[in-house]
Amino acid sequence: MSALLFLSLLLGACFLIRNADSLTLSSPMIHRFSAAASGDSPARKGSPEYYKLLVRSDVGRQKRRYRTLFPSEGSETFNFGNDLGWLHYTWVDIGTPNVSFLVALDAGSDLFWVPCDCIQCAPLSGYHGSLDKDLGMYRPAESRTSRHLPCNHELCSSGSSCNNPKQACPYTVNYYSENTSSSGLLVEDTLYLASSEERTSVHAPVIIGCGKRQSGGYLDGIAPDGLLGLGFGNISVPSILARSGLVQNSFSMCFRDDDSGRILFGDQGLPTQQSTPFLPWEGKYLTYIIEVEGFCIKNLCPGKINFQALVDSGSSFTFLPDDVYKRVALEFDRQVNASRIFSDESDWEYCYKASPLKMPEVPPLTLKLVVNKSFVVTNPIILLSSKEEGSVVFCLALQSSPESLGTIGQNLMTGYRMVFDRENLKLGWSHSNCRDLDNSSTITLSPPPHDRTENPLPTDEQPRSPNSSAVSPAVAGRAPTSIPSASSPQVVAQLVFLLLLAPLAVIISGE
Repeated sequence: MSALLFLSLLLGACFLIRNADSLTLSSPMIHRFSAAASGDSPARKGSPEYYKLLVRSDVGRQKRRYRTLFPSEGSETFNFGNDLGWLHYTWVDIGTPNVSFLVALDAGSDLFWVPCDCIQCAPLSGYHGSLDKDLGMYRPAESRTSRHLPCNHELCSSGSSCNNPKQACPYTVNYYSENTSSSGLLVEDTLYLASSEERTSVHAPVIIGCGKRQSGGYLDGIAPDGLLGLGFGNISVPSILARSGLVQNSFSMCFRDDDSGRILFGDQGLPTQQSTPFLPWEGKYLTYIIEVEGFCIKNLCPGKINFQALVDSGSSFTFLPDDVYKRVALEFDRQVNASRIFSDESDWEYCYKASPLKMPEVPPLTLKLVVNKSFVVTNPIILLSSKEEGSVVFCLALQSSPESLGTIGQNLMTGYRMVFDRENLKLGWSHSNCRDLDNSSTITLSPPPHDRTENPLPTDEQPRSPNSSAVSPAVAGRAPTSIPSASSPQVVAQLVFLLLLAPLAVIISGE
């Protein structure tokens, strides 16, 4: 009898496996507020109480993602002029206990690094004329929430050069400026942020470059206390915050004409803002590049102009390809009503002398962008001190570049809220005085509970196997095509076979 039962089951299994292509498994879907899920429904479907439950649930989910975040010291940014290389800076706090750093903001690079256990760094003193507090030095050993990033981590691009997959990941970043670089070790630690909606401190784990050795401009007064990369790269702070689900994959920077501004993570701008798409570079979105289809001075657009430009907050001024620069500068010179002066000491080619009591009218500049959008430059000049008493010098703040890729720097973004919408791959802009963006102020910090960050890195940032090559989280999280889906014939056959094992074991034991 047992043998007959076994034979019947075996024949049934063969039939199911043979016809597995047409076999599917199903399970009923039950809403969590239904009677089937909770026994007695907490509210009748269609009633006001039922929809209140749904709305309350949705609001709870939305609150897990903040509308905008900004550094806990405040969203304000500052430009200290020639003292610190004409870049925009903001104060950030990292580590436990927290240490403050004045970091330069750079949309043209990815890594967030600070001076750390220095071998060769810029001096951190002597800036008291410009700053209200001392610059910081990062020491990972003194932070309870720090840990070295191992060489087998997803974000360790130099992992293949390590002798041991568990050793600290080294990094070297070379920048556009000649012989300018930062190198050291990668560390994970807490970056303190704040939310303007909830007025609370947010502890975000980020990757930080422990910058042991700097060179070039970083030893000559540019970014002496570190640099916050805002690029597309997976290791940048905006990328990590978005993958962690804290904010939308976007950020904004606002630039005022008094050298102050704002930075907001997660900001996607206004519905009424203008926008133009970002362009891939060699097939990938590596940085913020846009297409410029024209460059007009007042109402005249000299010839056909078409070039691509990098939108870079880490560049103080704007660089145009040689042929574009010549046409734009010559037309500007033709229209401006002032006496041109020549000086070997000036970095600017087109400079003019004027009376400080009556500045001549400066012709406006307009960039024509794709999708028929116009970007009007509010202030295309820079004022310089003059050796002659009673006169001032102003110059067209554009530079010529031998490269075919131009650079739109901070000076052309003055007066605008610039939105780097990485989620929708577009650059947005709208006129702003930068003071109407949020009500941010310094937030009182408290250490993470049990010396751990409250928002751990996403699971796709966990260490990879020592022998695997580094890939982006988007690729690492994708299921290989060779793995069958839950409803495929192979899975069904395996499930049927497993179901047969239990009665077979009973049959054998019964005999």
